[in-house]
Amino acid sequence: MTSEPNAPETSPHEPETTPQNPETPNEPLPSFGFNLYAEKINGRFAMIGFAALMLLEIITHQDFFTWLGLR
Repeated sequence: MTSEPNAPETSPHEPETTPQNPETPNEPLPSFGFNLYAEKINGRFAMIGFAALMLLEIITHQDFFTWLGLR
C-alpha cells in the first residue's frame, strides 16, 4: 500500500465529518425592562417614526406643529 505525499490521512472506516449546524449568534431574547433587545426595538421604531415625520412634512409642506394645529 503506497500513499501519495499530499493525500490526507484518513482510514477507510472513518466517516467524513461535516459541520452539523453552524453556530448561530447569541441574539437577545424578548424580555421586559431596560435591556439590549428593548433598546434595539425602540431605536428601530424611532427611526421609522422620524422618517415618517420627514415624509409627512415633505408631502404636506407644513411642519409637524402646524399639521397638528398648534400654530
